[in-house]
Order: sequence, then C-alpha cells, then structure tokens
Amino acid sequence: MIQVSNVSLRYGKRVLFDEVNLKMNKGNCYGIIGANGAGKSTLLKIMSGEMDAQTGKIDISPGMRMSVLSQNHFEFDEHTVLNTVLMGNKVLWNIMQEKDAIYAKPDFSDEDGLKVGDLEAQFGEMNGWTAESDAAELLSNLGIKEDLHYKLMNELNPSEKVRVLLAQALFGNPDILMMDEPTNGLDIETIAWLENFLADFENIAIVVSHDRHFLDMVCTHMIDIDYSKVNIYTGNYTFWFETSQMLNRQKAQKNKKMEDKKAELLEFIARFSANASKSKQATSRKKALEKLDFETIQASSRKYPGIIFKQEREAGNQVLEVDKLCSKNAEGEVLFKDITFQVNKDDKIAIISKDPLAINAFFEIVSNNKTADAGTFEWGITIKTAYIPYDNSAYFDGLEMNLIDWLRQYSTGDKDEQFIRGFLGKMLFSGDEVLKMCNVLSGGEKVRCMLSRMMLQEANLLLLDDPTNHLDLESITALNNSLKDFAGTILFSSHDHEFLQTSANRIIELTPNGCLDKLMTYDEYLADEKVKTQRAEMYGLLSSSK
Repeated sequence: MIQVSNVSLRYGKRVLFDEVNLKMNKGNCYGIIGANGAGKSTLLKIMSGEMDAQTGKIDISPGMRMSVLSQNHFEFDEHTVLNTVLMGNKVLWNIMQEKDAIYAKPDFSDEDGLKVGDLEAQFGEMNGWTAESDAAELLSNLGIKEDLHYKLMNELNPSEKVRVLLAQALFGNPDILMMDEPTNGLDIETIAWLENFLADFENIAIVVSHDRHFLDMVCTHMIDIDYSKVNIYTGNYTFWFETSQMLNRQKAQKNKKMEDKKAELLEFIARFSANASKSKQATSRKKALEKLDFETIQASSRKYPGIIFKQEREAGNQVLEVDKLCSKNAEGEVLFKDITFQVNKDDKIAIISKDPLAINAFFEIVSNNKTADAGTFEWGITIKTAYIPYDNSAYFDGLEMNLIDWLRQYSTGDKDEQFIRGFLGKMLFSGDEVLKMCNVLSGGEKVRCMLSRMMLQEANLLLLDDPTNHLDLESITALNNSLKDFAGTILFSSHDHEFLQTSANRIIELTPNGCLDKLMTYDEYLADEKVKTQRAEMYGLLSSSK
C-alpha cells in the first residue's frame, strides 16, 4: 500500500498541489491525468521519493520494493544491456556484486565462506539463478534482439535505450511500479505486449500517459490533477471522461431533478460495468464500478481548445501521387524504399512504421523540406497543404516576438490584433498570455501555436507528423474530434492508438522493403491475419516464400 497524506507543493505564489490525500492498493493500476503543467510527473517524483513535498508525507508498506522507469537515458551507458536490466532489482544486483567480489578474493577465508553462504541463500530466495534468463526474456519481448544483450548501453540508439530502461523497471516483479510515459518510442507490437503485461500485473502500478487507449487497457483507477486538487476515481480513462462530461451536461440542465440525474448516472455506471468484462482486468474493475458511490464523482473543470479546420477551396480529384519513393538515414541505411501510392480526395491516411525516423523523413520529403534518395511525388494543382512537423523548433527558436506577432506573420488576410487574438484564444491563450514571447514556450504550447497557424491557412490537405506529441489529453481529444469532422484530406502520424483508430480510414505502413496500403481502420489493420504476415515479410521477419 502507498499512502499519500496532506502533501502540498508550491512554487512561489503558484500552488501546484494542496493537501493531497491518496491511498493506493495492491492489484490496481492508477493512471495520473491532468493538463500540461498540472504536475503529473512532479506528483510521480514525490511518490517515488525523487522529490520532496513542502508538507505531508508518503508512507509505503514495509518491505515493498519500488521500481521507477528511468528518464535518464545516459545513466547506464557504461554497463551492458543485460546488466542494466538486472540493476532494476537493486537488492539482487548488490548481492550478485558482493558474492562475486568475495569469490574473486585470493585469500578466501572461513568468514568469507559463511558470508557467501548467506548471500547464496538470499540469491536463491530471490530467484537469482533464473535472473539472467528472465531479464533476457523481458528484453526480447520488448524488441531487443539477443545480439544486443551484451553490448554497452552507449552503443544503442535512443529507441533501443528506452526499451532497455523499460525492461529494467519491469524486472523482478516489483511491489510498486512507477512509469512516466512508458509507451513513448514503442512500436505497435511492443505497446500491445506492455498493455497485456500491466493487465496481468498483480501489484501496484502507477503510470503517467497521454495515450487514452493505453489508459483504458491497463488502468483500474484515475488520479486526476485539476486546478491544484488531486482526486482519485474508480474506472479507466473513458469511464472518467464520459462520466465527467455527463455531469457537466447535467449541471447545465438546471431544472432536471436530482432523482433523474442520479438514475441516469447509475444506469451509465451499470452499462460501463458490463462492458468492463471485455477487459483482461475485468473482475477487479467490474466489482469496483458496481460498488461505486456516484457522489464521489465530480464534473471536470478542464478546458478544451477550439480546433476547427476550414478549407479555402475544395480539392480536385488529383491529390497526391507517390512513385517509388526512397529515403536513407545519415549512415546510408534504408528507412523506406519503393513507396508507391495515390491519395484520393477525402482520404484520412495514417502513416505508420516500426521506425519513427522513416515517418519523419516521409513528411519532410512531401513537404519539400528534404530531398528523397530516389523516386518522385506530385501534388494536384488544386491542393493547398498545411504542415505540422515533428520538430517545430525552427518556427520558434531565436525569435524574440510575442504570440500575436508570431501568428500575425502567417495570416494572409486579416492581420488585425483582435482577429489574431481570436485564433490564439481558441487554443486557450487568453489575456496577457498572448504577449508571451514565443521562444520560451513549452512543448505543448508550441504545438497549440502550430495548430493556430494551421487553422489560419485554411488548407484542403493537412500534413501532421505526430501532432499529439507534447499535447495534454484535452488538446488531443479536441484535435481528434476536429480531424474526424474535417471535410478535406489528411495524412498524419501519431503514437496515440485512439487517435489513429478514430481519425484514419486508410493505413499506409512504410518499411525498408516497400509499403503496405490498406483501406481499413487501425484496429482492423492490427487484427488482420494477412496483414500480419505481410508486415513480417516486409520487415524481413519471414522469408517471402513462406
């Protein structure tokens, strides 16, 4: 059990948390949600002991081992991959080091023999004899091939490092598992494996994530940070969101009787409880929801940005033709090749790949910011594009201007201050916030500025390379809804499962051996057996003759 008692944290006059009281029990997975800057990662650091609160305390049941997903990707650079994972269980690792040091002594004494005997007994009780094979299995499940297990961490690329550090956090069945954005940098299969792992995890798990599908699959409870208050709710993210929205609607219906409101909410809880049986965490979640006291649920006071994309003109029938496109990385390795497809009017295409660099390269090429190594592409004459790149730093770095002046430079028509303020206001920049200098913005604020710019452009084709990166759940939801409503054509990428599933009607996957192009939803793509075989062949996991 973890008990958070009267925890408060302030930065000057700003109150981040005030009198936080939480209790987390074994067998539950808790998802921490809140707007950008609300303090999700800070709360996780306080609970893990990495940071101190100004008031209050954290109590953990005696003997419980905590494991935290490391955010320092260079901490273990001089260690082998396998040893880095083993170090996730510090007690076991220290025993291994101590007994190896004793065995290596040239003057091994009787006292050393007694000491090492005790250590061997502890080692056995902690399943030390299978530790290396357990660590190797974790690495393989997370996509780290066996030939990398004995390499140094500094020889791995950033994506591989993330997976090793995730294996380190999961290793040894910790009593408490804490993870901040664990799905970042993971591919489709690895995220699915992690979801199943956490659904079967029998101890306490606490995660910060902006991935709604991930939160739905693994969480039994939500910890909501909303305007300095922290509350815990039973159910996954969708249950929290839909219940909160229902309460907001009920609040607007002033004349509706309390009995009717209660009946509506209880009917919703019963329906959601029944649907929970489809989840791997069905039993605990369903029982918890059935016992839920509706008085504990509150309407959210969070604000959602107003994202509305309009077309200056409707696109013609010729949109985009891509022919045998190829791109390589700086080392000359193929990111993708022989990419050939035609975009149709009103397509909403999710561009996916095992390698995120392949996706970045594709968007940079079709946006004329990078030259392809081979192949061609051609836009239709009626097409007007608007683009949000994965790395938007070039739009902000070194510019000393406020948000009004920054956005005004992209307005081809009305440049009046009130007109510009209107677009910024839709993205929740109100009052003096529009005078903030654009070179000091957070990652989420930069993306919201880029969305304001995209709305101003009134394009009929939108190019978005992982626009959900850095956004909070409210902004992701608003953008998701706007893309579903957009009447034009979209090519986009995202690591958000729900975003991909609900926004795309076509999937194109880039591989080093061509592309897969399927007119289907994301979930249909993942479930299709023929697609699974084709993907394996494309990535060289099977011979094409099989």
